[in-house]
Amino acid sequence: MAGIQMDAERRVCVTGGDGFIGSWIVRGLLAKGYAVTATHHPASDPTHLRSLPGGDDSRRLHLHPADLIDPDAIATAVSGCCAGVIHVASPCILEDPRDPQRELVAPAVEGTVNVLEAARAAGARRVVVTSSISAMVPNPTWALDHPGRPVDEECWTDIEYCKSRQARSAPHLLQNF
Repeated sequence: MAGIQMDAERRVCVTGGDGFIGSWIVRGLLAKGYAVTATHHPASDPTHLRSLPGGDDSRRLHLHPADLIDPDAIATAVSGCCAGVIHVASPCILEDPRDPQRELVAPAVEGTVNVLEAARAAGARRVVVTSSISAMVPNPTWALDHPGRPVDEECWTDIEYCKSRQARSAPHLLQNF
């Protein structure tokens, strides 16, 4: 029983663990001796994580398919991750989405709520929630309005710009802005 408890005390769940940022977080946690449960979208292939130092040890790295909007799948992934949860997963679509509510908003908002609820239920000591680049891009006037200033916590997506781009394809979403 002590081995299982120690595992839970040193286990962290990383949602979106197979993504670019998530992979680096998984790598860093494994290097520091943590056990990691890395979630990935069921349609993705997370096997590249097995090539990370320590990733070939299935006791230290669990790969868990979980859709963010499936609260049971998220709860199962987070269960036993007492050290913490790092929520990195968020949809990122390069093309104009056909249904922004379904493709972007629901997974981002409902997914974060599901992760936070699961972390609370699991007794996770720490939770880190990252945002999506979509929170600050697109903002086509930032560089013009702030010459030479890097993008920082004051740069937010230009809602009016988004409205003008989405008005043709998703007018029903504009009522929420």
